[in-house]
Amino acid sequence: MGTGDRLLIGMIRRGGPWPAVLAVTAVAGAAAELAVPYVIGRAVDALVSGRPGLWLAGCAGAITVVLLCESIGVWARGASSAHAAATLRRGLLRHVLGAGHAATRRFPEGELVTRAGLNAEEAGRAPETVTSALALLVPTVGALVALTLIAPVLTLTLGAGIVAILLVLRAFLRATTSIAGGYQEVQGEIAARLVSAMDGARTIAAAGTAAQEVRRVLAPLPRLRAHGMELWRANAAAAVQSGLVVPLLEVAVLAVGGFMLASGRLTAGELYAAARYAVLGAALSTSLGHIGGLARARAAASRVSEVLSLPPTRHGTRTLPPGPGTVEFRDVSANGLTAGDLTLPGGSVTAVVGRSGSGKSLLAALAGRLTDPGRGTVLLDGVPLAELSRQELRRAVGYAFERPVLVGETIGEAIGRHPAEPAAAACADTFIARLPNGYGTPLRDAPMSGGERQRIGLARAFAQGERLLVLDDATSSLDTVTERQVARALTTDPRGRTRLIAAHRPATAARADQVVWLDGGKVRAVGPHHVLWQDPAYRAVFQEATT
Repeated sequence: MGTGDRLLIGMIRRGGPWPAVLAVTAVAGAAAELAVPYVIGRAVDALVSGRPGLWLAGCAGAITVVLLCESIGVWARGASSAHAAATLRRGLLRHVLGAGHAATRRFPEGELVTRAGLNAEEAGRAPETVTSALALLVPTVGALVALTLIAPVLTLTLGAGIVAILLVLRAFLRATTSIAGGYQEVQGEIAARLVSAMDGARTIAAAGTAAQEVRRVLAPLPRLRAHGMELWRANAAAAVQSGLVVPLLEVAVLAVGGFMLASGRLTAGELYAAARYAVLGAALSTSLGHIGGLARARAAASRVSEVLSLPPTRHGTRTLPPGPGTVEFRDVSANGLTAGDLTLPGGSVTAVVGRSGSGKSLLAALAGRLTDPGRGTVLLDGVPLAELSRQELRRAVGYAFERPVLVGETIGEAIGRHPAEPAAAACADTFIARLPNGYGTPLRDAPMSGGERQRIGLARAFAQGERLLVLDDATSSLDTVTERQVARALTTDPRGRTRLIAAHRPATAARADQVVWLDGGKVRAVGPHHVLWQDPAYRAVFQEATT
């Protein structure tokens, strides 16, 4: 059993009341359908004898139960699918956020959106499809039992046909699961290309390359069509095969029953009931739609399971002792970056400089445990970051990024508690004051430039981090005057927090207490800016950044 199948079974088990409602209505409806041929047969015999009695009322009651169960089942199927998909999406979102960098490194953003959207919805239909498919076994088993009571030889005839139908369905499930997986994979590829194109929409428009981008995004469409045609052909082939079995099966049962009627071993009502039970017994042939849905759900669950298999970030239970916020890297390396042994003294300002791709963002991520090192340990005030509880770690470290995502309903919520002071430190208070409701302005009603969003992100970092502030290219969109004001606030932080800044401008590095110079994924030098400035290669780093 694959991980996708285990995920589907878990969804059914934790599906709340809806799978149970589906099962009850399916079984009750199937039982009523089984009763219909019997009571009709009895009613026919009673009418022939001139004593219909209560059999006509029994017919009406059985049909009413079938209609009622079908109506409740339709409602329960929709509720079950919605509940299962929503539960799976919540779990998937929590897992992706818990996995952090590992998720976005392995899966493009468009892929994650597809798996959390379309694939989670497909997998969410598993309780409905499984219950509906299993419910078809009830009339099949019931028909076999009923025919055995009428005439065992009819049971053998029906059983042979059911075996043939099951073989067709088994082959259809295997083929469709594989084809549906390929179809969903191409959907994810197209979504990933589209998201990357939307990220660069302004560049594409400025370069006049929209036509080329459309071709690039839609390049996988022929493969998508090929998979779709394969699905259609598999469905058509299975429908033809099972469709041939059903009439042959009915003819065989009627032929055998007719001989028995002629010999007086069956009544007319029993022959009618036998014919109806043959139809009910072959009801498995109508499950192609349910089997196809189950195949798509299995393929989707397999794709979702790939994301859920990513190891989540494990947190400890320790809290930080009193301390100034000293950060220590001990023999640290990760993903092409070798930081070795490095110390950021408590309360100091450390600038990280280097060419593009040298590892500045990775070093910043390691400092606050947005990612874990492949080797070595990062400590904050003597405590390994991996041993800190999630709450303690996020309370201690504040992050600001180049393109911050603002979380919350209002400007104030996006910053955090007591937003006025950190907003002033980030030079965001002036433009916030011009908004209609100030800090209470909804984010959707506050259009902001890139620099204004960065200032809100900086304010959030100032409000959150109690011991360490990490600024990963967080001032790149600020104008020169604002950048100097923010830099001054950083270097004169009254709370004495340790600050780690990915710097691109000489002025920012000059204000730092020490500079970590990265070159080719290694620490080339550590020292004051004015000392490193004597090296032409160091000066070239800033010349490259400004060109």
